[in-house]
Amino acid sequence: MYLTTFRDIKRIGFVGTRFAGTDGVSLEADKWDVVLRELGYKTFWFSGLSDRDPATSVVHPPAFFGTPELRELHAKFFTLAARPPELSDLVERMKDDLKRQLRAFVERFSIDLLVVENALAIPVHIPLGLAIAEFIAETEMPTIAHNHDFVWERERFRRSCVDDWLDAAFPPSARSIYHVTINSEARRELAWRKGIASVMIPNVHDFEAEPQGPDAYNGTLRAELGVKPGEILLLQPTRVIARKGIESSIELASRMEQIGGLRVKILIAHPERDEGGEYFERIKAYAKLLDVELLLRPDLFGTERGTRADGGRRYSLWDAYARSDFVTYPSTYEGFGNAFLEAVFHRKPVMVNRYAIFRQDIEPAGFSVVAIDGYLHDEAAREVLALLADPKRVEAMTSRNFELGRKYFSYDVLRRRLPFILMNFGVVS
Repeated sequence: MYLTTFRDIKRIGFVGTRFAGTDGVSLEADKWDVVLRELGYKTFWFSGLSDRDPATSVVHPPAFFGTPELRELHAKFFTLAARPPELSDLVERMKDDLKRQLRAFVERFSIDLLVVENALAIPVHIPLGLAIAEFIAETEMPTIAHNHDFVWERERFRRSCVDDWLDAAFPPSARSIYHVTINSEARRELAWRKGIASVMIPNVHDFEAEPQGPDAYNGTLRAELGVKPGEILLLQPTRVIARKGIESSIELASRMEQIGGLRVKILIAHPERDEGGEYFERIKAYAKLLDVELLLRPDLFGTERGTRADGGRRYSLWDAYARSDFVTYPSTYEGFGNAFLEAVFHRKPVMVNRYAIFRQDIEPAGFSVVAIDGYLHDEAAREVLALLADPKRVEAMTSRNFELGRKYFSYDVLRRRLPFILMNFGVVS
């Protein structure tokens, strides 16, 4: 029996498929980690890909969803109508290996509680989800399931030969698991579809930190990107996947050029293309069609400043915010909105496609944005041009947005809610 009382919980293990880079799950895990350590807990990491401290981490490569074997399996899971027995046998072997590794992680670091980051919500690594669920069922390990995206939120998971596994582990229901969702719609859907209660904790940002502004280091960035004086640089701070709606950013740049007579370029600094290359090729072709210069330069950026292999400067994403003129965030769907909070934090004006979660959980706070509803129109382009021509208006808008972000989406949210969740763990007879 692993169940402990609240006062016995001292060592917390984060579990996921990847803790590396700037994807939303990794970033939110970082934020929880900061606050949990601030509250006095020791934290440790289990994943298939990691950039965390090796002294507090276990990296088991088969736990990463991006291995060739997993990608091949994933394609079969969600295209076949019937599951071949040999596929079941293979997943069973993988699950057993992952469960052994997870058990060894818990024992090595004397873990008192697990925080499972999305691995029990979105089925990108079914053997890992099954392993975690089974381990919890066998041990009654106190667990917080931090759920960012659920299986029913993705069209590509509608057809499968693994519905039984999805029902069992995505997400599982167990008395030692406390579920957390990142938006109110997910909380309602989880209760309706699975009969599982949860608490909603939105994504947050460290509004107490000092934003990275223009300085000598990032002063060379626009020139390296080929952005000339007088040209406008739009930042698209997302991965290149279809639900990010990057076509709308390209259309915005095109309309701004036609209406304002200025050259407008779009920077994409994010390296991940987790859902294949078709959409990547699609947006490159679309930008070419509309004669918009798309700057796909992940090679220039990292999580921190440093030196590239060619000897040049490696910039952080914060440098990209510092040197951009405007942020585009035209997603058609988001679990919450990390990039929106980042734009607010860096005091940048932003265009938002009013996706459902934005309307429900973010917009009511009163943020000022250039808003579109599903498609781009000339009025939005004119509004962006008018903003960029009026620096005082931009300063007033972005300063007010910053204060709203600090009030509703800062680390204080975690400082208030995480202790409440931890207090719910106790001995179950």
